Amino acid sequence: MADQAERVDRRERVDRRRADRRERAGEGPPITALAMGIEVADRVFAPDLRERLARSVELSPLLLSGTLTTPGARAVLAETEILVTGWECPPLTPEILAGAPRLRAVVHAAGSVKPMVTDAVWDRGIVVSSAADANADPVVAFTIAAITFAAKGALSTAARYAAGWPPFTGRAGADARTIGVIGASRIGRRVIAALRASDTGCRVLLTDPYVSPAEAASLGVDLVDLPELCERSSIVTVHAPQLPETRGLLSEQMLKLIPDGGAVINTARGSLVDTEALARECGTGRLDAFLDVTDPEPLPPDHALLRLPNVLVTPHIAGAQGSEVRRLGEYAVAEVERFVAGAELRGRLLREELARLA
Repeated sequence: MADQAERVDRRERVDRRRADRRERAGEGPPITALAMGIEVADRVFAPDLRERLARSVELSPLLLSGTLTTPGARAVLAETEILVTGWECPPLTPEILAGAPRLRAVVHAAGSVKPMVTDAVWDRGIVVSSAADANADPVVAFTIAAITFAAKGALSTAARYAAGWPPFTGRAGADARTIGVIGASRIGRRVIAALRASDTGCRVLLTDPYVSPAEAASLGVDLVDLPELCERSSIVTVHAPQLPETRGLLSEQMLKLIPDGGAVINTARGSLVDTEALARECGTGRLDAFLDVTDPEPLPPDHALLRLPNVLVTPHIAGAQGSEVRRLGEYAVAEVERFVAGAELRGRLLREELARLA
């Protein structure tokens, strides 16, 4: 009964706000709603961030969680001008958008918008922004840590530790300071910058069909094709988007080109690497692997990659986790403030860019 009374009270508050909005005839701050899972909203938007958001917009008291087709959700969407989305927000289909005639902007408090933003969003000319920049830094930090571990041969050495103090050998094979980056994406570029800023003297190779030689030079990398990158790199880190043409990019043939003692790091998408071929290469001890994503995801409990001592598989944790998720809320609130002020959005996405993004 208490829950029902709370829902009725929420609905009455929404109705009062709608009535006030009609009386103002379009004046005042834009009506804004949060659309994401309940736990997600609690983690990403702490009370102080919601209060800050409410200072620049009229924030709906009703959180849109689950389906957006309930009577309560429809009532909110009918007046919403800015929709702040997050994990667990369903796709914004033409049917849902038809019930949101005032909607002008979607601000995503997470990374990829592909599961949520449909063609109907772009067709309507709705502005789309993502907090992918805020989510990128944790992934970069995770990747650099994995590169450091790979260069030290940490997994294989740790596996031998129980048998006695193992000699330090690092990684065999190619020059351990040669690192191959697949994809000059938002994260790939940050990884390159972090590597170039380090004092390890590492050599960075890059493969990306959209990067010109001049741009590669400005990044401080050697632009090569994928086979050459695999042949020359002792550590290969994957940062390309998931596209039909990138599926299985690190194929069995490419993996075999990586020198003995090499390592593969994947924090992008599992489908970019041939899972079974990688399991075979790691199973021989020839390669190590650090995988935050897999294909399929999750892997079957009995999969070889989960049992090999020279493979570390983590459950998609490289992005914002724990206290880091607050960064997503802060970024999204700042984007809303910029939108209300008529300023340029830092995370704005364009339709033509989406195909090349994660």
